[in-house]
Amino acid sequence: MLFINKRAAMTLAAVLWTGLVSAATVSDVNKSGGQWLVAQADSQKRVDALADQRRDLSSDYRTTLRESEGLKLYLQQLRAQLKSQQDEMAAIRQESQELDRTNIEIQPLMLRMLESVDQFVQLDVPFLKEERVARVARLKEMMPRADVTVSEKYRRIVEAYQIEMEYGRTIEAYRGKLADKEVDFLRVGRVGLFYQTPDGKETGYWDREKKDWVADGGYAEGVTEGLKVAKKQTSPNLLIVPIQAAASK
Repeated sequence: MLFINKRAAMTLAAVLWTGLVSAATVSDVNKSGGQWLVAQADSQKRVDALADQRRDLSSDYRTTLRESEGLKLYLQQLRAQLKSQQDEMAAIRQESQELDRTNIEIQPLMLRMLESVDQFVQLDVPFLKEERVARVARLKEMMPRADVTVSEKYRRIVEAYQIEMEYGRTIEAYRGKLADKEVDFLRVGRVGLFYQTPDGKETGYWDREKKDWVADGGYAEGVTEGLKVAKKQTSPNLLIVPIQAAASK
């Protein structure tokens, strides 16, 4: 039989307990170390994710800054355009007011101008009388129309003035009726108006004082030559025709 004294037994128990404790401590250490490594890996992942998030936020911030600068420039352009449009609108309103005043003033002027043209045609030498009277009649019909602008009315009245002025600087031949007979008329500016039958047997002129036609065969040759010049059948030459002097006052 094996006998172990008390001291040896206690020593052996202590050794066994120490071994058990050491074995448990190593296991716990290994387990804790594994947990720590896992925690470290998770922490690194979170750090990496935060770094990626920081880079994304930094990129977004720079992009936002660029967009903000672009928006500032765009808003400056819009403000400049708005200012320009406001100035233009103010100028248009001013022009509209001035145009309204001009229209009020120009209407009576145009009526007076038209009346002057009408009187001039009625008192003038009676060449192209129907055509000229019809022109004035069309202008009178145009004046009250709302679908014709003031500028167009004024333009057409001035055009009528210009046509009448041009008559005084030209020579013209045209065919028409005189006392139910067909004749060739010769207009020399506004200083003379003559007629001649196509066969050349009758020649005459408009007498300003009598306000009537006067037959005068003494100027037949001059009128015939003048008709050829007006019709561009011959080159311009000296015309011998009767010209009435201006009436003395």
